[in-house]
Amino acid sequence: TVLKDHVPEVKFIVAHGQMPAKTIEDVMTAFYEGRYDVLLSTTIIESGIDIPTANTMIIHRADMFGLAQMYQLRGRVGRSKTRAYAYLMTPPGKKLTDGAEKRLQVLQTLDTLGAGFTLASHDMDIRGAGNLLGDEQSGHIREVGVELYQKMLEEAVAEAKAGGADDDGLETEWSPQINLGATVMIPEGYVPDLTQRMALYRRLADLETREDVDAFCAELIDRFGPLPNEVKQLAHIMIIKGHSKRAGIEKLEAGPKGVVISFRNDHFSNPAGLVEFITSTGATAKLRPDHKLVYQARMDKIGTRLKTVTAITRKLAKVASV
Repeated sequence: TVLKDHVPEVKFIVAHGQMPAKTIEDVMTAFYEGRYDVLLSTTIIESGIDIPTANTMIIHRADMFGLAQMYQLRGRVGRSKTRAYAYLMTPPGKKLTDGAEKRLQVLQTLDTLGAGFTLASHDMDIRGAGNLLGDEQSGHIREVGVELYQKMLEEAVAEAKAGGADDDGLETEWSPQINLGATVMIPEGYVPDLTQRMALYRRLADLETREDVDAFCAELIDRFGPLPNEVKQLAHIMIIKGHSKRAGIEKLEAGPKGVVISFRNDHFSNPAGLVEFITSTGATAKLRPDHKLVYQARMDKIGTRLKTVTAITRKLAKVASV
């Protein structure tokens, strides 16, 4: 209606996801062939559309879109040598949320080739890395956390380049998967610079002993001040991860009622010591038929959970080394 009232001379066509596939194809073909001046569309054109003659895009209510989505939409114009323009429209006189304002500011800076990684980093930063090793993420990142996922990805690429596993068919590196439901991250308010935060996450992934973690935390305090709770919990997780690796724990999940531990290849290096450990706990710990160790304990608070799991993994690491 607005187009008809204000620019009646413009020929426009509409596309949206409720249309039959054949109708959408006909619409896009007509627009591609230049039979219409304007395509009025929903976000179905977000990816996979290449129309070199399209050089101007107007995104209505840009404050409602995610950063990656706006980046993809903007990429639908400027696909030829003709200079292109993308106008991001927001409601006049309405105050934007902090997140929306950040997204729009970041999008203005992403004007170079290969900006995808920068965008992903900013997107994670704006929305929050969240529960990196907890139970509120999805996919592999939910299981292992951002820093470990990045390391695993690098290892997989290196292995692919080398032609697969080593000559013995064994993995040369592995890391435990830890899920305690704790919020673990380096907040933007603590380390404002994104590049610094990403570098710190990478360094954390390589820490293996409590001494290494303590030294890292001392450096953070010296550089940035007292540790926020999220960073304290992150450091605690790294200590647990170190114990877990020495104990041969492949996966550890803890909640308000207890801990479930999976050993690497369903094997513990000191079976007799493991039996002794289970016996010493009374009825608190038991080994299930699927070879998972279950430790029952009331751990409603994250602090209690971290301390309990640290103690368990430290004991198992000690038993495994005997």
